[in-house]
Amino acid sequence: MPRTRSLAWSELKIGVLTIVAVTIAAMLIFSLTGTKGFAWQRYTLKTRFTNVAGLASGSPVRIAGVEVGTVTDVRLVGEAVDVTFQVNDRNRALITDKSVARLGSVSLLGQSAVDITPNAAGTPIPEWGYVPQGRPVAVMSDMTDAASQGIQELTDMIHDVRGGKGTVGKLMTDEQLYVQLNQFVASAGALTDGIRQGKGSVGKLLNDPASANALEASLKNIETLTSQIASGKGSLGTLLKDDAFSKSLTSATGNIDTLLAKLNSGEGTAGKLMTDPALFNRLNSVTERLDTLVTSLNSGDGTAGQLLKDKQLYENMNGAVGDLRALVADIRKDPRKFLNIKVSVF
Repeated sequence: MPRTRSLAWSELKIGVLTIVAVTIAAMLIFSLTGTKGFAWQRYTLKTRFTNVAGLASGSPVRIAGVEVGTVTDVRLVGEAVDVTFQVNDRNRALITDKSVARLGSVSLLGQSAVDITPNAAGTPIPEWGYVPQGRPVAVMSDMTDAASQGIQELTDMIHDVRGGKGTVGKLMTDEQLYVQLNQFVASAGALTDGIRQGKGSVGKLLNDPASANALEASLKNIETLTSQIASGKGSLGTLLKDDAFSKSLTSATGNIDTLLAKLNSGEGTAGKLMTDPALFNRLNSVTERLDTLVTSLNSGDGTAGQLLKDKQLYENMNGAVGDLRALVADIRKDPRKFLNIKVSVF
């Protein structure tokens, strides 16, 4: 039988060094990719952006600013861009249907990243599922465009002001408007000086303690009056607080409504007068005849008219009445004087 040879220490040392080197390399790889995990510890998700400026394969994927994955593919789909990325499986509970993905930036040089907002309240997104897109974050190009637009608008406004357009432009170019504004400022200054000196009602109110006290007393009286009304005192307070009075007022209003309804339906004399044309015409005819009679009396027509207009006839009638009264008085005084009866026998 062949004789087995024992391993020399030099040979064993090479194997031990190899194992240690592999272990160190594995530890280095794990430390460099610890947040991303090994291939079997990652799962794939997608999101869709309208613009992925600066984003490419290998760009970082972050959750709340912490790097947890890497972009693996950026592909144009129609007018949008599908971004495929891998994240560590231990973050699955934080990426849910209530999370949103935004395009973030890594540096000012234009490199971009996928930023995901964590939200554990939703349902975790399955592998190859889409993370909803959030509101795009303003990038440097957008801010530059906005600044350029603002500068252009400011330049146009300066040109308009120099050309006398608008209120500010007219104020800067119209001498008459400047003079009027200067006069207005002077008038306002004179008004404030007058108020400070106690001139006018406002000046007296500000400088005269008696006027201020009178105004304060009036305000207190108004406050007292409103308090009494709120507490149910007086007629207005009773109207606001007394339910019986309110019911009586409501009942009276109801009776008025009933009366108006009867008038509109033609019930009663007033209702017939309002709704019966024949009765109205008759009443109108009587009124016209009465007007004619009064006109005749005023013009002296007829006995009554002459009695109203003829003074001599009035005096004659007044004298006849006086004589008749005197005759009646004499008859009552001595009836025998006027009752002389003679009897003759043939």
